[in-house]
Amino acid sequence: MKNYRFSFNVWGMLLFLAIMLPNLIWFFVPASNDILRSDSVTPNIDMIASICQVLMAAALCVIINQKSKKISFSLLTVSTIICCLLYYASWIFYYIGAVNVIVILGLTILPCLAFLFFALDRRNFFALVFASVFTILHLIYSLVNHIV
Repeated sequence: MKNYRFSFNVWGMLLFLAIMLPNLIWFFVPASNDILRSDSVTPNIDMIASICQVLMAAALCVIINQKSKKISFSLLTVSTIICCLLYYASWIFYYIGAVNVIVILGLTILPCLAFLFFALDRRNFFALVFASVFTILHLIYSLVNHIV
């Protein structure tokens, strides 16, 4: 834990904003077949997931492992970028009305994987823990509310 310090991580903030941008658009511009606006049947899971999401975002943006390498096009960084691009593609399919299990799972799993890959690349244990818990809870939410 001695390798960690509090400092602003611009890359962590940019990743979080990149993932949240489609959600912000969705909030103001609903899709025609918008199943994501249905009432959740998992409110307790949603609340814990939201707390983990906030803690994950904070850890990505302000906790830095001093032993992490300078950002580069490593396998984990490229994986993060690919997950973001596939996540955007999932939103495009969602907005054109191609709502199916694959699209819903893309909207659920891909942003989580992007956060996990980034946390691994940055050697950010705190972000990794919160992102892991968020991923599990977000997947449960999606499976219960939109797939099963």
